[in-house]
Amino acid sequence: MRIKLIGLLAVCCALALLAGCSQPSQGGGGAAPAKDAKGGRLFGVSYQTMNNPFFVELNDGMKEVIEAHGDRMVTLDAQYNSLKQKNDISDLVLQGATAIFLNPVNWEGVTGSLAQAKQKGIPVVVVDAPVKDADLVLCQVASDNLEAGRLAARKLAEVQPESKVVILHSSVNKACIDRVDGFKEEAAKHPGFTILDTQEGKGTTEAALPVMRDLLARFPECNAVFPINDPSAFGAISAIESAGKLGKVLVVTVDGSKEAVDVLKTGKLLSTSAQFPREIGRISAEKVYEHLDGKPVDKEVKIPVELVTRENADSFLANKAKGPSK
Repeated sequence: MRIKLIGLLAVCCALALLAGCSQPSQGGGGAAPAKDAKGGRLFGVSYQTMNNPFFVELNDGMKEVIEAHGDRMVTLDAQYNSLKQKNDISDLVLQGATAIFLNPVNWEGVTGSLAQAKQKGIPVVVVDAPVKDADLVLCQVASDNLEAGRLAARKLAEVQPESKVVILHSSVNKACIDRVDGFKEEAAKHPGFTILDTQEGKGTTEAALPVMRDLLARFPECNAVFPINDPSAFGAISAIESAGKLGKVLVVTVDGSKEAVDVLKTGKLLSTSAQFPREIGRISAEKVYEHLDGKPVDKEVKIPVELVTRENADSFLANKAKGPSK
């Protein structure tokens, strides 16, 4: 009897060991299940940077919708590094993400990552900055960036018809390419406009400052600048201030962040073409759920933009949460 009891205990121990050894393989080597321990599905998002209030707000709008569905979201910051973004997307694919939201560092360089996700049947929604190969994504949700550039040039022409302009670009980003194209399209309608030069400002305050400093030295006649977003506008303003040209070089930009609106009130910024990042995030998430429910989804969704100046700054901030007024 004792021998039988010992044998039974040995079998139980062996089964327990086998059960313990088998558990790690579910989440270790291969793709993780789409549902986490709490039963919610995993959604991943990769941004070119999170060092910008715009993307923080966009992320909040997306997260609000996803969590309302009982799911969870993992947010990844590529830090303007294409290779890091590629690796981040690969990780999300391996984890078996239900869907991926992507704000690309390089609008052409993400094609391989998009193909990898598509091969695994993972839908990708591109947010804010479109990609070159739209066939590889479910849909693209972005501001009307052409119009954002037009609004900036239109406001500059209204205040200063004879403008000698420099542009601070970020030419690997399609949203920024569209903004510059829109600005140039509108500028061409005004005979008093001269575009002196276009340089890479990389969309950051730190990169834009020395570039603007150099442009001011090379073009003393410069009396206006179009940086492609609020952070680069802050760098341009710092350079203008250091050169003693505050008020002599007008700044028009794009984003509509609270920080930019605060600067507008001081008179250091003429205008910002406001985007609605929370709306972009919310709609992007809703499009994924529509797709998961078997509903058709538009390939391209454009969110209207609005011009913000010193005159309408307060009313804009008061109503921004409601989304575009158009």
